[in-house]
Amino acid sequence: MKHSGSCHCGKVAIEVEGQIDSVLSCNCSMCQRKGALLWFVPRERLQVIRGEGELATYTFNRHVIRHHFCPTCGIHPFGEGTGPDGAAMAAINARCLEGVELDTLPIHHYDGRSL
Repeated sequence: MKHSGSCHCGKVAIEVEGQIDSVLSCNCSMCQRKGALLWFVPRERLQVIRGEGELATYTFNRHVIRHHFCPTCGIHPFGEGTGPDGAAMAAINARCLEGVELDTLPIHHYDGRSL
């Protein structure tokens, strides 16, 4: 299934291929503040349709996740990093996807604050 999404102003638009079975809620200092519900996919399943050159990027702590956001509206549609297996992955903010019923998805809580 293909999912479309964007930042709030629409300057950054994405498409992601896959089935959303669950999302992750992380309590690290970044995720806690932005309230993202994350869906992890292999990076090749994410396509930036519009605005890739417009994205701003923020890293912190160990600087292993690149948190991408729109510099106009400030919304974080996705981040990029490396999964435990060493493969490139994308962390999609499910709140930025169109037509996803978040209330129907299981939420796994992750203690990122402890890292």
